[in-house]
Formats: sequence, C-alpha cells, structure tokens
Amino acid sequence: MIELRPFAGLGTFKNEWLNAHYHFSFSHYRHPERMGFGALLVWNDDEIAPHTGFGPHPHKDMEIITFVRQGAITHRDSLGNEGATRAGDVQVMHAGSGITHAEVNQEAEVTRLFQIWIQPDEKGVQPGWSARAFPRAAGQGLQVLASGDAAAQAAGALALHADAAVLAARLQPGERAHYTLAPGRAAYLVPATGEIEVNGIIVQARDGVALAGESEIRIEAMAAAEIVLVEVRA
Repeated sequence: MIELRPFAGLGTFKNEWLNAHYHFSFSHYRHPERMGFGALLVWNDDEIAPHTGFGPHPHKDMEIITFVRQGAITHRDSLGNEGATRAGDVQVMHAGSGITHAEVNQEAEVTRLFQIWIQPDEKGVQPGWSARAFPRAAGQGLQVLASGDAAAQAAGALALHADAAVLAARLQPGERAHYTLAPGRAAYLVPATGEIEVNGIIVQARDGVALAGESEIRIEAMAAAEIVLVEVRA
C-alpha cells in the first residue's frame, strides 16, 4: 500500500505567529482516515515567526522528535534542560512520566521544522531531552537520526524509547536511495525540499507518502532533495 498525501490537502492552522500543516489528526484538525499510522501519531510541518513560539506546556508518554529545516528552536524544560537546535540538527524529548517544556524561535528569521510524535513501547519512562547535529551530504544515503535500536544508538543515533527509527538523506538529481521494510513494519516519508519518485510515484516537497506492505522503498531524486523517513510498527 502506497498513499500519497499532497501538501495542499493537509490539515492547517494559522495565526499571527504559527503556520502549521498537519499530516495526521492534531489539535482541532480531525480526519477519520488519518488518526496516526501505526505507532506514528503526529507529523506537523511548522513555520514559527521570529521571537515567538510555544509557551510552557506539559507532555506525557510520547517520544517527540524535532527536525529543524531552517532557523533554530530553543528548548527549555522542567528538568532544567535548555538548548538551541539549529537547521541540520535534531532533538528528541522523552515525555515519559511527565515533562513541561517551551519551544521558542529566538532568531531573527522564520524557523521551519517537522515535529514528529511516536508512541513509546513503555509508559512512565524517565523523561529526558537530547539534541545533536547531523551533517548530511549527497551520496551518504539514508542516515539514522534517532532509533530504538541499541546498535544504531552506538553508531551515533539519538535514543528512542520506541521500536522505531527516524532517518534522513540529501540527494542530488538522479541519486537513488533504498530502504527495506520487514513484515509488520510501515514507513512515512516526506521530502522537506525538492522532488522525488517513490516506488514510481512522483512526490513534491512537503507531500507525505504512507507505505505499508512494501518490502522495499525505492527513492530517486528528480531534483535536489532532502527527505525524512520514519519507520514504525504497522
């Protein structure tokens, strides 16, 4: 099963500081056929105006991954963690037994990011936050950014309390990437920029592609592109 979800058809929210597009049901947006995808519950495409952002608010029992595409987002939480995650960087917050945080764009430019929520395998884990830079270049293929797999974590991926993985790649025109899906696994893929072909389907920047029951994901860049892929239990 492959389903293309064009950017123009996503859920939306806009106010004076936030321009958001929702790949799945979120907040006021409800779509009966988009109530998550396996353990993947949220994929928000957010644009946050300079010197604005989300004030302190609580979370519980969720793995929250932020992929910054432009600008930076500054995180502060009730555990005392604070740091700016910049374009090219990734942060993971384990909401676990409970955490309160704020996310603010302190920069002079718009911040653009993907925020991804994955259901953890276990409730009530120790909350936490971590971030790191992931330099990416064409020719490197898909790079694991965050994972529940110990071997991937040992290789540098941020840890997840979930049987899931978040990957990204930068591709030049004509460059290809492949990803294998085991039985019982599903993937959701979004090109942050560019145009790609996924298993024969043309996908534009910020479109979503849901894949399940596919043993292989074949990706080819039709133009210079950056892609983000999340693999979860189906």
